[in-house]
Amino acid sequence: MELILGIDDAGRGPVIGPMVLAGVLLDSKTESELKKLGVKDSKDLTPKRRGILAEKIKEKAETFEIEIISAPDIDDKNAQGIKLNEVEAFACANIINKINKGYKKIKVILDCPSVSLIKWGDFLKTKINNLSNLEIRCEHKADKNHVAVSAASIIAKETRESEMTKLKEKYGNEIGSGYCSDPLTQKFLEKFLHKYDNDGIFRKTWTTYKRAKEKLKQRKLSF
Repeated sequence: MELILGIDDAGRGPVIGPMVLAGVLLDSKTESELKKLGVKDSKDLTPKRRGILAEKIKEKAETFEIEIISAPDIDDKNAQGIKLNEVEAFACANIINKINKGYKKIKVILDCPSVSLIKWGDFLKTKINNLSNLEIRCEHKADKNHVAVSAASIIAKETRESEMTKLKEKYGNEIGSGYCSDPLTQKFLEKFLHKYDNDGIFRKTWTTYKRAKEKLKQRKLSF
């Protein structure tokens, strides 16, 4: 029976919190079962339904892997000249390398973060330990077109939300979603940047963070 490994991310853009990659390995029978259960791109699901489906996916999958990349890790890589697309490729390769043990053949389908499918896919392949039994497919909108990738998007999003819940328990709900466009997150950043600047929750290489930092400096100079 064909095995499909779907891989997707959550939290690429936020200024607060980690980026998460998930890989879900399914056989074709389980893929059909999950489709009937309503597994689809996590963005098209309510939080409640997404949580229910995440547990079903973990229960029914052959296996799954999760990579959590912290805000400081992203900043450190950026300082080394390693772009976010490359960081994601490293994480995808880690997932593939952990899962690809003892299987005869796996079709790997990834939701590609780059506009250049071939270039990003070629870079990814240089980080994979064993390609002999793998068929690698990088696609745009794979989370909408393939159940295995939809399943990965659900696991990734649930994990990202779980990480944000931990931050909310520590810093309060006013931290918001962590996304740059979220007014709550913007206010939190401007209000608490100085207090929590060394806590490892902010992506300091993000423009949103830099603007908030500059505003803080200007306020200090005006006093």
